[in-house]
Amino acid sequence: MAGEYLTAAEEAAYGRYGHGAPEQSVLERFFFLDDLDRELVAKRRGDHNRLGFGLQLVTVRHLGAF
Repeated sequence: MAGEYLTAAEEAAYGRYGHGAPEQSVLERFFFLDDLDRELVAKRRGDHNRLGFGLQLVTVRHLGAF
């Protein structure tokens, strides 16, 4: 069908971090925010914006996409 560009497996995995709980090494590599990250997050207005930006930041690091 025109416009489809993901395989069935890619579509099933899209937007997911994986199966089960991530290993400690994965958490340390992708999900911990350093001082520079925290400065970027702190520039956002409102708790909801800071939370959303932080989540987008770690998601793009881990998955390579939003």
